[in-house]
Formats: sequence, structure tokens, C-alpha cells
Amino acid sequence: MKKILLIAGFALFGFSANAQEESTNKGLEGTFWVAGQVSFDSSKTGTSKTDSNMILPIVGYFIAPSTTIGIGVGNISSKDVNTLGVTTAQNSTFVVKPLIRKYWNVTGGLFFYGQVAAPIMIGKEKIADSKTSSFALEVAPGFDYIINKWMTVETSFTILNVGSSTSTPKVGDKTTNFGFNANPMNSVADRQLGNLQVGVKFLF
Repeated sequence: MKKILLIAGFALFGFSANAQEESTNKGLEGTFWVAGQVSFDSSKTGTSKTDSNMILPIVGYFIAPSTTIGIGVGNISSKDVNTLGVTTAQNSTFVVKPLIRKYWNVTGGLFFYGQVAAPIMIGKEKIADSKTSSFALEVAPGFDYIINKWMTVETSFTILNVGSSTSTPKVGDKTTNFGFNANPMNSVADRQLGNLQVGVKFLF
């Protein structure tokens, strides 16, 4: 069973009576906003079970009419339990994700944006007593549509991801991996957009 709750975000300080007109003509310079993603996943096979969750709130500020910066701080955790009820893996990862996003008005309340983010993750596997760390650079374009003065719908997908990760076990050698993916599809075979996300933004 899998349950995912995606919260795209909401603004702390919003628009005037006509949000669409203000977004198009004046932009959002000086506006603070709060966004975030919350997910809960659970899968079970027989008596074995895997649970994972992520909480990543993001706070941002429009430094220009169509440019915003933000930073997310959160946690990702997972736990595996085997058929005997014994925990075989338990991970906890601290996440810091700074980002910058630029908007371009397409027509009316429809906006195209480009986003660059640099997630940094530091984690620990409690059972094996190993540590992990990673740094990545992600490019993710998307569309944001203003429905009314208090709601927008946005979607985005990753087209570039480059980064490195390091795993340091309690016993043994450290392992470092480097990855680069400039394919916007999950794979050449399925031709599905990679990491496609859809969410609702509430404006105040």
C-alpha cells in the first residue's frame, strides 16, 4: 500500500484582489512563500514490511518580480523489517535544499519557470552504523497556472541531475559515486518524464 501526500506550497503574503493581473504586471517582488513536500510510503510482502517518509518544508522570497530564492530543510527516513519482525535496515537522512526559480509569463495566468536546486543530504544507517553524504545539482523546468487569487496549480520535471555520494561504513573502505543524467526521461525504454511532480499552491 502506498500513500503520498504532496503539498506544493502556500504564500505567507499574497496578492491584492486581482492576483492574476498583479502576477502578470507587477510580479511578486517582496513576497515570502512557504512550500513543501510530504510523502508516506508503506509496502508489505507477507510479514516483511518497508516504511519510508519524507518531510521537506521550503521557505522562499521573491527578490525580483519574476525571480525567487528558497531553501528547504527536512528529513527522509526509512525502515525495513523482515519476516521474523527484526529490523534489518533503518535510515535517517537530513536534507538541505537551496533553490532559485525564474518565471516567464506565457499568457494570462500561465507561467513557465526554470528551477535550479542544489540538495545536500547527510544520513546514517543505524543497523550497520554507516554514514552517507551526497551533493547534487538539479535543473527542473515547469508550468504554474493561477486559477484564482488564492490558488495555483504547478507541475515540474527534472531534465538534469549531476552529483556525487559517499558511503562510509563502520568497517571497511569508503565508497564514492559520481552520477550524471541529462535525459529528461526515466529511461530510453519507457519515455516517461523523470520525477514528474504536480501540486497545488495556496496564496494568501
